[in-house]
Amino acid sequence: MKTGCIKSHERIMTKVQTNTRKQMSMTDYVQYRNGVPLGASGSLQNMLVRSLGAGTFAKFWQYWNPIWGYALGRYIYEPLNQFLPSSVSLILSFVISGGIHDFATMLVRGAPAFFFTPWFFLMGLVVIFGRLLQLDYSNQAFRVRVAINLTFILVCLMISIGVAQLL
Repeated sequence: MKTGCIKSHERIMTKVQTNTRKQMSMTDYVQYRNGVPLGASGSLQNMLVRSLGAGTFAKFWQYWNPIWGYALGRYIYEPLNQFLPSSVSLILSFVISGGIHDFATMLVRGAPAFFFTPWFFLMGLVVIFGRLLQLDYSNQAFRVRVAINLTFILVCLMISIGVAQLL
């Protein structure tokens, strides 16, 4: 790392240790999650490697799309968490995110869409149960962690598609 990058990283780590996401700027949050500044070369690659190689499914979501994660955390999860249990706030954040994705799909297609909401709901459940069961595969090889995370995503997707076909 260059000296400027080291100082920037140290400044962000100090903010992370003393502040919540609510007090961090999106730029600092993205750099904290991606390891590089917003829009920097390698940002997408870092996000993919960190998220897919995460040792828990909860960590996968902490690294996946940090801009969207910042907005969901700050404007959905944290306000809900003020009066709901964290697990309920997390599930609702996933459901709301799915609803927003479905709404965007509906705007593009011009037809009702209800695809992402159930899928995201199931992935939220995997995060909750992964935490409850203390499912941690961080000691596994990178390829194994990628396979596990992709399996969770694909199984949730397949269940969502199967349920949709039944309805």
